[in-house]
Amino acid sequence: MAKPKKRYVCQACGSVSHRWQGQCADCAEWNTLVEDAPATVFSMKHHLSSGGRAVQFVDLDKPGELPRRQPTGLAEFDRALGGGLVPGSAILLGGDPGIGKSTLLLQAAALIAREGHGVVYVSGEEASAQVRMRAARLGLSDAPVKLAAATGVRDILTTLGTMDTPKLMVVDSIQTMHSDTIEGAPGTVSQVRGCAFELIRYAKENGVALVLVGHVTKDGSIAGPRVLEHMVDVVMSFEGERSHQYRILRALKNRFGAVDEIGVFSMAGEGLEEVDNPSMLFLSGRDEPMAGSAVFPAIEGTRPVLVEIQALIVRLQSGATPRRAVVGWDNGRLAMLLAVLESRCGLNFSSAEVYLNVAGGYRLSDPAADLAVAAALISAMTDKPLPPRSVWLGEVSLAGEIRPVAHGSLRLREAAKLGFDCGFGPSDVTGGSSALRYDGLGQLANLVDRIIGNP
Repeated sequence: MAKPKKRYVCQACGSVSHRWQGQCADCAEWNTLVEDAPATVFSMKHHLSSGGRAVQFVDLDKPGELPRRQPTGLAEFDRALGGGLVPGSAILLGGDPGIGKSTLLLQAAALIAREGHGVVYVSGEEASAQVRMRAARLGLSDAPVKLAAATGVRDILTTLGTMDTPKLMVVDSIQTMHSDTIEGAPGTVSQVRGCAFELIRYAKENGVALVLVGHVTKDGSIAGPRVLEHMVDVVMSFEGERSHQYRILRALKNRFGAVDEIGVFSMAGEGLEEVDNPSMLFLSGRDEPMAGSAVFPAIEGTRPVLVEIQALIVRLQSGATPRRAVVGWDNGRLAMLLAVLESRCGLNFSSAEVYLNVAGGYRLSDPAADLAVAAALISAMTDKPLPPRSVWLGEVSLAGEIRPVAHGSLRLREAAKLGFDCGFGPSDVTGGSSALRYDGLGQLANLVDRIIGNP
């Protein structure tokens, strides 16, 4: 007879240990090991080569119609998905509490339901009356969405078997779901993994587009076992600052489309509104050129987005310790760039406080922003505004060279569309717009000479 064996699963990283210990050996978190459902150890004499059902194989070129994407009615949502919902796909949507995940999915569900497609919305965190209250505030009360407040996976799947198969199913959230076949409280690693497996299997077998809402930890990663992200087809993150109105829907994993594609929304009183031109949102309020301000054409997936980088230099009295404050960019990369400016260009930042901000609460991770940051820093130090209607792009090496960037011509064409007439960056960028004058800079020292030499 199979012998049950105890095991303990870390609630932070999902690692498995066969004995309890205070600290997880993998993620170093304390008091996160919880006893999981007992694993069964089988003898080597048990074989799996017989007793199962035959699996049907098909050729890649089998004739037949491929599944068609279902548009959600929100163009920015469809852009992030790669064109719309794929039947039988599983989507995991994560984001900070109160960022607008439920609002976004309720709006998409209502638009799909109004087109005559079946939509099921299962809420495990709110009562049905609370969801209806939000729908009334958003003007979606007339949408024929099937709404239920439930947490039992067995009850949900049994009910779905007695009704017509829906086109879309939203589960808010997967951490609240519970299966009576698995030991443990809702939200534990075993429960999240088991419930997600059952829901995804239902979606695959019936061609239902499934959207699972996931909680996030304090560092922004999706809570629960890491295997959850491997089980689903699409992993999306809904980002933004509560103090700013914009929200960004970012695809982190997508088996049916491009990765790192984004959709931009603006939070309003009537819900989330689509932003067709996010560059104008992040560049709003730029009336006159000011020292310490540079515009950088970022790339998000296939979409160029122009953002403003602001820098402030404050000279200190001797003996004071200078601060380095960064919002929206990597702190370590700023320290590296300051070291290059001091070593290769002869500038002195050791006795000055440096403040760097990406306007609008936008977050940059593109190394092509190095030149824009350097231009903003030099402009702030010399108190000389950069040329008006100019954009800056390029990666800075430790030797002070300005390196090539990806999609340089696409970035410049987007800048030309928005009225910018000059660009600065690496020397090998070609194929930009004829309406934009481009100057190549080989070394970071050339940038310093150009800014200091401006009238």
